[in-house]
This record gives sequence, structure tokens and C-alpha cells, in this order.
Amino acid sequence: MELLPAIDLRHGGAVRLCQGDDARSTRYGDDPRVLLEAYAAAGVRRVHLVDLDAALGEPPQRSLIAALLALPGLPALQLGGGLRDRDAVVWALAAGCERVVLGSLVARRPDLFAALARELPGRLVPALDVQGGEVRVAGWREGAARTLADLCAALAGLPCPAVLVTDVERDGMLVGPNLDLTCQLARATGLPALLSGGIHALADLRAARARPEIAGAIVGRALYEGIFTPAEALAACAGGDA
Repeated sequence: MELLPAIDLRHGGAVRLCQGDDARSTRYGDDPRVLLEAYAAAGVRRVHLVDLDAALGEPPQRSLIAALLALPGLPALQLGGGLRDRDAVVWALAAGCERVVLGSLVARRPDLFAALARELPGRLVPALDVQGGEVRVAGWREGAARTLADLCAALAGLPCPAVLVTDVERDGMLVGPNLDLTCQLARATGLPALLSGGIHALADLRAARARPEIAGAIVGRALYEGIFTPAEALAACAGGDA
């Protein structure tokens, strides 16, 4: 199972929100380059980068993202947050992102997402952000018009590397992940799942690794706060000890 450390960008710094609430944010540093360099040194292969400014409807942090992508020797970047049309996807991939995560586009225009996924096989990751059984969009501030079951059916058969599943109620809360929801949506879409939301202990990573539907785990706050190290997390994902 792959470890994907999360770096959430807000006004140029690295932050973490609780349940997506911008009023409950904690800033963990003014230079995300430091985090990227630390993850690279630990052997992390891919980082999950989120532009929270864009996700919350503010101007995207494209200059900063481009600068991060230009740094040599760093992990590949999987970018999400506010990428809601074809032009944004094209920009992200042209800038050097390995993969692009799309949530609102999946929920609002599954037909357009499907067309883009077929045009760009292996590059687009659909995100299903779930709160109380409902898919949330627009930085988790709005509900989707389509049901979770309908969206899963629309994703089935698409050439996507994974589906990102976030339990919004657990995100940033350090209460443990929702393994059952993640596996359920992996089976419904036919895609390997990326687990997100609530990971707070190495035991969570070991439990996720035991689920064949889960291909990767996105970890933010637990790494920021030093609950475990990147090396320990990588070892747990690989099935060993640091």
C-alpha cells in the first residue's frame, strides 16, 4: 500500500482543516518546500497536494504550485482543489503534476469527467467526499445533486488509477479512518481506493493495508504533529517496521 502525505496549501503556507472548515485551521509552516524535502528524504514517492484557496473559491496558487513542481529531486505531485474544468486539468498536467484529483467535476458533470478520463488515461483521480451518505462538492460546502450510487456507477470502467474516498466527518479529526466506506466505494466503482480522513495511528495504516481494495492512504495531520514519522508510516504501509 502506498503512503501519500498530504500538504494543504492556504495563502502560501501548509495548513490542516478540521472537517473542511476554514475557521478551524491549523498552520504548520510557511514554506511547503520544507515538507516536500522532508518527505523526499524519507523515501516518499508521491505527495497529495491540495490548493485550498482554489477549493474555497479564491484565486488558485498556481505560481507556488509551479515553483514546487520545478524543484529537483522531490516526490511526484498529485494535485487537487478547485480544478473544476478542462482548462484547469490541462494546466496542472502541463505544469508537471503526475495526477489530478477532481471532485466537483465528477459530481456535477460525470459525462465530462468520463470524457477527460478516457482522453487522459491514468492521470485523473475521481474524488468522492462523503458526509452522512451524501457527496460534498465546492470545498465540501455544498451537496451534490446526484446520489453516491449514481456517481459510483458513472465511474465504473473508466481508466483511472484510483478513486479517492474521504469521510468528511473524520477529516483532520484524528479519530480513525472509515475503512468500510472506502472499501464499499472501491468495489462499487471497480477502482483501487485511496483512503483519506481520520488516520491517527500506525495501526490504522496496518489495518488499511490488510484490505485489498485500498491501494494507498493519504495522511496529513498525524504526520504534521509527529504522531508517527514518514519512515514509520512507510514501513507500516509496506508491512514492516521502521
